[in-house]
Amino acid sequence: MKRIITYGTFDMLHYGHINLLKRAKEMGDYLIVALSTDEFNWNSKQKKTYFSFEKRKQLLEAIRYVDLVIPEKDWNQKVTDMSLYQVDTFVMGDDWAGQFDFIQQETDAEVVYLKRTPEISTTQIKKDLNAKNLTTEHTSIVK
Repeated sequence: MKRIITYGTFDMLHYGHINLLKRAKEMGDYLIVALSTDEFNWNSKQKKTYFSFEKRKQLLEAIRYVDLVIPEKDWNQKVTDMSLYQVDTFVMGDDWAGQFDFIQQETDAEVVYLKRTPEISTTQIKKDLNAKNLTTEHTSIVK
């Protein structure tokens, strides 16, 4: 059985995430998603998620491509996870290209960076929503 793993926050889940998970699953038989915990997001990235870890986990578990969701508690667990979960391939979006090459050097896992869905990102969604809210607020003030 070929095991694949990917990591992420998966807040504001969108079709770009689904594309990534589908393509990752196509690379093997079993897809593990290491989901950033709320504490990890805040302590290491000063980032608060819209949905809690449990809600994001529930969303990921409902996706047919995902076989197992585990918590990502810190940056350093990746090398340990490769062994613990007998991972064959570590997959991330290509916006992380080169940043996890050390995993291939320190473990038996292959590292693959998949091309992102170009027209969608959580960052862009947030920007668009903020711009729309500002426009809406401005319009209602003018009226």
